[in-house]
Amino acid sequence: MPLRDQDSALSRRRFLAAGAACAGALAVPAAVGAPPAAAATHYTLTATNNSTQFQDICLFQKTVGLGIPSAMSLAWLTAPARPGHTVTFTWSVDYSFVWAVTGPLMSGIPFMDRELVAADPDDELENQTGFDFDNGNYGFVPASDSGTPLGGLGIQVLPGVPDDTASVGIGMDGAPVFAAQAVPGAKLVFTPHPQYWITAGTFSNGEVLDVEEITNDVEIPYDDTFSMNAVLGPNNLWTVSA
Repeated sequence: MPLRDQDSALSRRRFLAAGAACAGALAVPAAVGAPPAAAATHYTLTATNNSTQFQDICLFQKTVGLGIPSAMSLAWLTAPARPGHTVTFTWSVDYSFVWAVTGPLMSGIPFMDRELVAADPDDELENQTGFDFDNGNYGFVPASDSGTPLGGLGIQVLPGVPDDTASVGIGMDGAPVFAAQAVPGAKLVFTPHPQYWITAGTFSNGEVLDVEEITNDVEIPYDDTFSMNAVLGPNNLWTVSA
């Protein structure tokens, strides 16, 4: 069953906003009622806009090592920030399969997920799915083979899917991260290696990115920590610290 259907963009923005007058650590609320032993590991990034312009802060992941040359990065998590303001993102590494009606997949268009289905690259029962078009409806269906290796997330695009109409991909923490054109008959195996990048500009959740055109991005390394800070300076460059 789907985790959820398309929701508003704001519902997928994992952030808390605060002004400069509220400087200091921002608490990230824990899931109500979740037992501590079962709680997923949460990553946190606190980002401050010390530039002179209103900008959208955007987190995304790059397709290096993903295993699909045609895959494109999406604006994964975004939040608006006025000069001097801070936003905090939090997420867990929970994967999903996603699809959207996009037409030809290209930078600048929105990938508004129509369906998200839970996925697990380390579970041979949950690391693959089929994608079909039947009676005018797109949707995920049970996988017809078991050839996806552990560590990968496989999507078998069935022959009935029309050319250049839809795209499929994977999401993390309920928001789409990567997408590729749903080519009829193709088996797409995404092999995720999460590395997190931050940039600023004008972005919206799910926007297809041309990563080569982004010039003010920087990687956020989570080395022996789950909490990081990033500050965008007046020169529009980032300073990152644990």
